[in-house]
Amino acid sequence: MKKFLRYALAIVLLLYFLATFIVSPILDKQMNLVEYSDPRQLGAEAKELYRSLEFIADLHCDALLWDRDLTKKLDYAHLDFPRMQQANMSLQAFTIVTKSPKGQNFKQNSADAFDKITMLNFVQGRLPDKWFGLYKRAEYQARALQDYQKKFAGKFLLVKSRQDLKNLIKLKKTDPEVIGGFLGIEGAHCLEGNLDNVQNLYYEGVRMMAPTHFFDNELGGSAHGISGAGLTDFGREVIHEMNRLGIIIDLAHVSPKMIDEILDQTTRPVLVSHTGVKGTKDSPRNISDRHINRIAASGGLIGIGFFRGAIKGEIKHIVEAMKYVRDLVGIEHVALGSDFDGAATTPIDVTGLPFIVQELMNQGFSEMEIRAVMGENVKRFLMEQLP
Repeated sequence: MKKFLRYALAIVLLLYFLATFIVSPILDKQMNLVEYSDPRQLGAEAKELYRSLEFIADLHCDALLWDRDLTKKLDYAHLDFPRMQQANMSLQAFTIVTKSPKGQNFKQNSADAFDKITMLNFVQGRLPDKWFGLYKRAEYQARALQDYQKKFAGKFLLVKSRQDLKNLIKLKKTDPEVIGGFLGIEGAHCLEGNLDNVQNLYYEGVRMMAPTHFFDNELGGSAHGISGAGLTDFGREVIHEMNRLGIIIDLAHVSPKMIDEILDQTTRPVLVSHTGVKGTKDSPRNISDRHINRIAASGGLIGIGFFRGAIKGEIKHIVEAMKYVRDLVGIEHVALGSDFDGAATTPIDVTGLPFIVQELMNQGFSEMEIRAVMGENVKRFLMEQLP
């Protein structure tokens, strides 16, 4: 019996090793692709304008989900710290994913479907408390980003307050290699129905949270769920607590009814971290003109996604969505919302951001508008909304 148990343990350990060091990187390479077909060329004027940008910021990246060391440069996927430095990035929102239903799609998903993140946590070699605990998964990813402040030789700053943001801006002026990040949550199911966990996540550094992701949860309905419901009583409590603490409300993936009810309740501006617009691509993933207008009226931001589903697939389509929002509500409400490393296919990785500037120029955006889109709008918004 002891011999059998030793053999069984050896087999389990071997499978665990193979999953962690072989399967996990393969999944990452297969699910975070860069694909495009349009010809592209970066002109001297666009290069010079890009080099002159003082603050470049993006509102959505799921890199913490994957089993990587972000301090190491990779030749696959979308983002790591060295590539952020190469792209002269100032600030990236690192958003935490804790659950993803099998067969995930933009139309309809059940909260009871098999959760793919359970298996992902196993093959990544994370401890058993992360296999099934949604809050523990969020806590783990938040602490991983905290740890990078020490690991990246003083070149990475976790932004949790206005003062942190001011420090990042100041440091960036004297050392272009300094980069920053702030934490968001993609789907408040990780609260596990416990209101105290809003404050607990705040203590972990979280400063932005989307109430839902791809399925309905204790707060209300997802744009891709089954019910189409608005806020539950627990959802209203969470929105109130987020307002009290100064956690930014992210309306990405939220049902249309829930968007309206949140906007009716919130006392603070909101944003959509990564989305497309129905005016350029009619998809359940994208938001309507009415909601763009309401979000803008709150003083909010629309982060335009780079992924297929939000846009048709090319850089020109990203900029077309930006142009649509600008023409509808004004340039001050437009931002980058890539969805880098969100198991998504995009036409660029982070080092391709200069091509966004080129296309903005091609479609007639002024220099002031380009600076606003590429990061100044995010900087202004965070300077007003961070604690």
